[in-house]
Amino acid sequence: MHPYLTRALLASAAAAVLTPAAAVSAGAATPARRALPGSRPGWAAPSRDRGAADQTRQVQVRLYLPLRDAADAQALARAVSDPGSASYGQYLTPVAFRQRYAPSDADVAAVRHFLAGAGLQVGDVPANHSNVPATGTVAQVERAFGVDVHRYAFRGRLLNAPTAAPSLPASLQGKVVAITGIDDSGVLIHPGTRQGDDPAPAPRPDAPLTRPSPTGDATDQKASPAPPPPAFINAPPCSAYFGEKAATGTPPVAGTTQPYAPCGYTPGQFQGAYGIGPALQQGIDGSGVTVAITDAYAAPTILQDANRYASAHGQQPFAAGQFTQVLPRKKFRYGYDARHPEKDVCGEQGWYGEETLDVEAVHAIAPGAKVVYVAGRSCGDGDLLDALNAVVDNRLATIVTNSWGDVGEDVPPDELVAYDQTFVQAALEGIGVFFSSGDDGDDSIDTADGSPAVDFPSTDPWVTAVGGTSLGVGAADGNLFETGWSTGRSALSDDGTAWDPPAPGDFLYGAGGGVSTVFGEPFYQRGVVPDAIAGGHRATPDIAMDGDPNTGMLVGETQTFPDGSARYAEYRIGGTSLASPLYAGIEALADQAAGRPHGFANPAIYALSGTPSVRDISAKPPVAGVVRNDYVNGVDAADGVSTTLRYLDDELGSIHIAPGWDTITGVGAPNGVDYVTHLGPSRTPAGQ
Repeated sequence: MHPYLTRALLASAAAAVLTPAAAVSAGAATPARRALPGSRPGWAAPSRDRGAADQTRQVQVRLYLPLRDAADAQALARAVSDPGSASYGQYLTPVAFRQRYAPSDADVAAVRHFLAGAGLQVGDVPANHSNVPATGTVAQVERAFGVDVHRYAFRGRLLNAPTAAPSLPASLQGKVVAITGIDDSGVLIHPGTRQGDDPAPAPRPDAPLTRPSPTGDATDQKASPAPPPPAFINAPPCSAYFGEKAATGTPPVAGTTQPYAPCGYTPGQFQGAYGIGPALQQGIDGSGVTVAITDAYAAPTILQDANRYASAHGQQPFAAGQFTQVLPRKKFRYGYDARHPEKDVCGEQGWYGEETLDVEAVHAIAPGAKVVYVAGRSCGDGDLLDALNAVVDNRLATIVTNSWGDVGEDVPPDELVAYDQTFVQAALEGIGVFFSSGDDGDDSIDTADGSPAVDFPSTDPWVTAVGGTSLGVGAADGNLFETGWSTGRSALSDDGTAWDPPAPGDFLYGAGGGVSTVFGEPFYQRGVVPDAIAGGHRATPDIAMDGDPNTGMLVGETQTFPDGSARYAEYRIGGTSLASPLYAGIEALADQAAGRPHGFANPAIYALSGTPSVRDISAKPPVAGVVRNDYVNGVDAADGVSTTLRYLDDELGSIHIAPGWDTITGVGAPNGVDYVTHLGPSRTPAGQ
């Protein structure tokens, strides 16, 4: 099925494989049923079981169907993406993909028949037949799939999951590869934005995951009901460019006074630091290219905010038709409810900031590109996959940036395959898919046993994982330095004479990276990623751009202030959620320069490793860190100001910068016009 899945997952995640009925828990199946292996999350352990789930809760399940001739699809995806292949750039149309690889009408009909016969309400099937959705109560789902659904305590929440592997009629053998929606793994997905030390409120401990209303699935979606997010304002002093203001009066580090953190970089500063000004002056601004953004929910003020921001910082606002939104036909799920805050398990308002950052960052780098925002109904896997599938199956764009992901790869194996099939279709159609690599370094602060991990979906071999750097932009918008993003934090002592703990302080956050335990090493990484690191596995990230919140982007967004007013304000934000849309903008310039889409870009990216087109990130920064002031209440000095040292050092975890490819920045950062003009052959393939 998948040339990159590790041996341990081949049996459980292979399409068209169902285990014998004997493997199903006693009483949960008949001899005419088969269990679907790999369809339970690893966190659903007996020790976390808190009893039966609410039988009346409405859920939406999706049954994913395997591609026809998946091995051939993957082989062709490689050929059209590899600059060394004679088939490079000869992409399929969505119609051609469906004719060649989409599941058959008969298989879709069989799955629909099963779901309807089980009493579930079957929804619309996408044109590529990737999945069949259905809704019903937990009780109906239990009967349909021969399982008991319980609540499990995990990461401060009570999440639903089946107590055993779901089963299906034997007649569906070979027709279903994955099921989503029976468990709540998807709500663990989160945006990667960072403002302060804790950018989003934590969920209420052991909050059960419940729907806002039982009728939500039947109501047409018009607009998000959630108000703008709580306000966040930068506390002064901060620097207009890196090093502008020295933090005099604060304790020196290694005998040197550190600078105040930048207030947030603007479009012109990013354009200068990444050397794309000459390309923009020559009209290489992303014109003719469409970039898609997927996130959960939709900010109601996004276009007016993005246009106001662009006008305030020397850019043209979006022209008529240059920005569009694709919203789900039905109500958003698991979202904001002022009367019941515990129901907002996805943090709907937090996704507004993510969308704002993504849209404004893409426009900052590629002001001529079209941008289409495709909203997921929630942060759940099925809903975000729907958003991705809408882009891919309709070829709404040739570039897709996604600033979200799970912490680690603790995703049911069958869901990995469901995602992977979408990414293979994207590669076949010449669509490049980019994901943030994560914001918790090697994830050891999040895993149960403190072991390193990497974040899915960025680990999938068919996507480009974008890591993060700390970027110093000078007074003339030049690149003063760029290093791997990994931040240590120290607080100013009460008497103002020392940093506590001494530098480098305690690890706070940093770009994600490392080695997958799920996927094998892809062809394009061989000979570039050191064998001692990869060990035969997929390693991330692939490339990097600015992600450090302390050297982040200044964005503008309508926010809700303590007095209840909602108004536009600007603030600094970062995370690899910044790096991914910045890179998507660079990719748009490269697509325009080449006169064609680069599609799945990793083979072309790795071909540039070690060349002048890529800036190797291997040097320490010229300063130890930056001093940062933050309002205690997030908006003003009424409750005081906290002063911290943010240490710019990558030696705080198990991943580090190094000459050549490394586990924080991949091959490095794109080097201006040289990168834009040398990414892949510039010829236009036949038929394009």
